[in-house]
Amino acid sequence: MNLANPFKRLLLRTGALIAVSLATASCSWLQSLDQDPTLDWPADRLYTEARTALDDSNWTQAKDYYQKLEARYPFGQYAQQAQIELIYATWKDGDAPGAVQAADRFLRTYPNHQNSDYVMYLKALATLNENDSWFAMLSAEDLAERDANASREAFDIFKELVLRYPNSRFAPEARRRMHELVLAQAEHELKTAEYYYVRHAYVAAIDRAQRVVREFQNTPMRDDALELIAKCYDELQLTELADDTRRIIELNKDGARAQPAR
Repeated sequence: MNLANPFKRLLLRTGALIAVSLATASCSWLQSLDQDPTLDWPADRLYTEARTALDDSNWTQAKDYYQKLEARYPFGQYAQQAQIELIYATWKDGDAPGAVQAADRFLRTYPNHQNSDYVMYLKALATLNENDSWFAMLSAEDLAERDANASREAFDIFKELVLRYPNSRFAPEARRRMHELVLAQAEHELKTAEYYYVRHAYVAAIDRAQRVVREFQNTPMRDDALELIAKCYDELQLTELADDTRRIIELNKDGARAQPAR
């Protein structure tokens, strides 16, 4: 029985199929190139279309145009502004880590750029956005630390912005957000202490509440944390420590009443 001819026919048939597949892929690739309407657009049109998409909140389309502008005209007059607006579009499109990376890259490349304050502001917002749900995750014992780290990182970025650019138009908003973050962190620590308290982990609750007292003395959560500490001492039958803690609370209230009205 001669196997040569069937084998030869199989090889020829396989080769033909491969050739057809390659031709089809090539045609599809060329067709996709033909379908890109931006291929011949100059830099100014790409930027204008990107900006229009941005203004229309079409973040994905804006990102596409900005990325093409950056790739095709990396040294053109729109290049740096396009990179800044791409950071914003990336963040708004839901890619917070990508926005942080793009902001870092821009600040490294253009450390003295006139819009560095704005890029830092965007970076801080994107850093917060990475852990947007950290307030809602306080019921889990050890998720809190990781999520609180995002607020600390954002706080440090806002602080650097204020220190480096005190006259920036973003400085007042950065200061306001820093204040909010301090309150949020204090609230976070207090809720974590309360979480331990209701689970009868009184030593852990005292530890977290004392952190509020040490690190967030000027927030409304301080006296709530002291009261929680006193309750923990009650549960541990440390009556003297509980009484001492409540005396501190009363002293704080007396001091607050003695402050002159503003």
